[in-house]
Amino acid sequence: MEELAHSHERELRTLMTAGLDGDAGAYHALLERLTGHLRAYYRRRFALIGHGPTEAEDLLQEALIAIHTHRNTYDPSQPFTPWIHAIARYKFLDYLRKTKSSFKDMPIESAQELTARSDMAAVESRLDLQRRMSRISSKAREAIQYVKLEGLSVSEAAARCGMSESAIKVAVHRGLKVLALRISEERAT
Repeated sequence: MEELAHSHERELRTLMTAGLDGDAGAYHALLERLTGHLRAYYRRRFALIGHGPTEAEDLLQEALIAIHTHRNTYDPSQPFTPWIHAIARYKFLDYLRKTKSSFKDMPIESAQELTARSDMAAVESRLDLQRRMSRISSKAREAIQYVKLEGLSVSEAAARCGMSESAIKVAVHRGLKVLALRISEERAT
């Protein structure tokens, strides 16, 4: 099962990358595959809140437009399916907000399934972190990745980066300081 998921991820990422490079056929194939996947996702979600396939189709079209419009924000070095799932989930949550959908008439089992914490929170956090990390220097980003995210020792990170241990420590410290500053600036706005 896991190998099938990895194969699906590789196929979608390859199609997206080719599409970004101008291969219209690959991009069309990608949208066809995503249409089936997202249609099932939205139909399942809408069934849980007592809505029909019409709303699912409308939201499917919105999601495909968002994917097309924001395709240039996809980083080909990153997994593709979390990027798609984040867009799909945001579109669904936006729909719920706009329509002021309520859970009051929904069976408790459906509400729990719909609101259960999923791996999407982790995916969204990872995407948010990657977005923020892309805004710091490459040295700091690499040092933080190795030391703080992958758990390597300072000496191991220094060896991988071709830097001294003290340079790694400084890069981590400065990078985290910049990240903290950017986060506080985002919260202030």
